[in-house]
Amino acid sequence: MLEQADRSPGKKRDPVKSRRRILDAAVRHFGQRGLHGGRVEEILAEAGLSHRMLYHYFGDKEGLYLATLEHAYEQIRSAEQALNLDAMEPEDALRAFVTFSFDYAAENPDLMRLFYQEDLLEAAHLSRSTRIGALHEPLILTLDRLLERGVTMGVFAPWIDPVQLYFSIAGCAGFALSNRFILSTIFGRDMTSPYFLQERRQHVIDFVMTAVRP
Repeated sequence: MLEQADRSPGKKRDPVKSRRRILDAAVRHFGQRGLHGGRVEEILAEAGLSHRMLYHYFGDKEGLYLATLEHAYEQIRSAEQALNLDAMEPEDALRAFVTFSFDYAAENPDLMRLFYQEDLLEAAHLSRSTRIGALHEPLILTLDRLLERGVTMGVFAPWIDPVQLYFSIAGCAGFALSNRFILSTIFGRDMTSPYFLQERRQHVIDFVMTAVRP
């Protein structure tokens, strides 16, 4: 049925949209079940495409998995660039970036699970990517400019490394979210509630903004 749908008379396939549909479905399935648990048949069924399209775009399952990782990071980095942090005052820009980082992690749990799954594999697939370094370079350059402007204005400490800052923000934003069920059980607080998300987000913003001050 999928093969017939792909070749429907008068229907011209958009290769960019077709590839994107597969990748969006793959993020959910690989994020929830990992590389070995995610089933290609289910991914393609959700995307409404055939096995022929998998081989055409990605070669095989591992090719799809690597492309999914790259796609996930590309979406995050693209959304960060859209913030246009260079146009903001340094403190406003950093606050906006921290807020974005927390909200993105909260709103995209499958992405966070996907990255966790690959880390368990010691980045065996991501290390073969020829794009991953270039995808992240603009982020670090943007943070570096942001910090330099803040130092010049006297609002940020001069010793902060942009990569270390990113690690700290990502860690503060992601840890409680990716471990919310465990932490809820341990500490007896409902870390899945909207109230917790609001409270945690504000804490992370305040924590980072305090940490970068001179």
